Amino acid sequence: MSPLDAFFLDLERSNQQLHVGSALLFAGPSPTYNELCATIAARLDRAPRYRQRFRRIPLDLGRPVWIDAVHFRIEHHVLHATLPAPGTDTQLRELAGHIMSQPLDLDRPLWEMWLVDGLSDGRWALLNKSHHALMDGVSGTGLMGVVLDRHQRTKEPLASSWQAAPAPSNARLVSSALRDTVGVLVEQTTALARALASPTRLLRDVAVDVGGLAALGGRVVRLETVLDGPIGPHRSWEWARSDLRDVKTIKNTFGGTVNDVLLAVISGAFRTFLLARGQDLDGRTIRTMVPVSMRRPGQPPTLGNQVSAVFADLPVGIADPVRRLRAVSDQLSGLKSHGMAMGVDTILDATELLPPTLFALGARITARLPQRSFSTVTTNVPGPQVPLFLLGRRMLEMVPYIPLALGLRITIGIVSYDGHVAYGVTGDADMVPDLGVLSDGIDAATRELVCAARAGAGRSPSRPADLPARSHPAAG
Repeated sequence: MSPLDAFFLDLERSNQQLHVGSALLFAGPSPTYNELCATIAARLDRAPRYRQRFRRIPLDLGRPVWIDAVHFRIEHHVLHATLPAPGTDTQLRELAGHIMSQPLDLDRPLWEMWLVDGLSDGRWALLNKSHHALMDGVSGTGLMGVVLDRHQRTKEPLASSWQAAPAPSNARLVSSALRDTVGVLVEQTTALARALASPTRLLRDVAVDVGGLAALGGRVVRLETVLDGPIGPHRSWEWARSDLRDVKTIKNTFGGTVNDVLLAVISGAFRTFLLARGQDLDGRTIRTMVPVSMRRPGQPPTLGNQVSAVFADLPVGIADPVRRLRAVSDQLSGLKSHGMAMGVDTILDATELLPPTLFALGARITARLPQRSFSTVTTNVPGPQVPLFLLGRRMLEMVPYIPLALGLRITIGIVSYDGHVAYGVTGDADMVPDLGVLSDGIDAATRELVCAARAGAGRSPSRPADLPARSHPAAG
């Protein structure tokens, strides 16, 4: 495992379940449970990690490793539920919230898939859970990438002939871990020698990294809100939807990027939510962590986490939706120039040099301490803009699920698919009983910007007085 994969594993608690997930809704009729199991089992040869479980190295002398699950059975991971009539989306979300509240069995491969039938309009759904140690937002297509098809009719693979490899002994694991530690040290020494051979490039890279870390370090004072604090074990999951064409209309009218628009919408939704809670927002911001893929262009989405982050100060104190959008756009462009993601990635790279025992101890201590740097997480994953199919059934939509951890009571995942945008809003069911106000706020914030764009407002932008100064970009 990478240090980040191992860190996610060490964060796992009964009230802090570190699995990501999704709801995939399909046109009917639904497949039978046995038909789905057979299809998934036949395709797992193309996703071997889903037949593996993790194993810790004795005394934490190395990071955990993946080994074949000798007693793997597909029935332990593909499960079935039927909604009672009338089979509404609300019923599906309530079932999904209960399923997502249950930790994965850490003694088995770290994933589950639920076939849910009985939805209205002849639809059916798949609810998916995979531990964050298994994948990041980009490689999250690992299992779905082998399950979903781009064509309605495809030839099914032959039945799997997979056989589990024998489990390695503790002595072998320790020996391998020590060799890996030596190998990392040699690799880092070689990389340092190459860097010193090109001092100009080294100075340039260091300047970018230091600039990014400085930008991060300068943002530790934030609005105290109801968004963070102790969390319980129960999850609620709300959904919101928008048309990707509307998002692009907003972008084309006011400038910026699709991601700028999505974060501006989230800012407006949080403003609505916090005002309903009686929060004073005048001129204030809340900070969100925005995961950033560090995969190189063209790099295949292999399993494991290859992400860094930027930290965006959402301008919830700005009432005007167009001004909020411009504030977000200014922040994002400022963060790109400061190289915050590269700076954070430098911290993650440095963990490779820590002795595994020390790293594991630090991760477990961190899991118990409140963090004060940000109040929520917002992640956006562009999905395919063409229809996908499973067993000949067309997928109508996908909604992402992002876990809660480190005292964060609300997280938001965003996925675009086939011309639509879906927002999955995760909340602590006990501490945030009004999560629907936030998801409704996403719809309202989108409508505000669409109406402003259609009215042609803002084509000659000027900087309002309440926007943050460019010399102090708030993240985005």
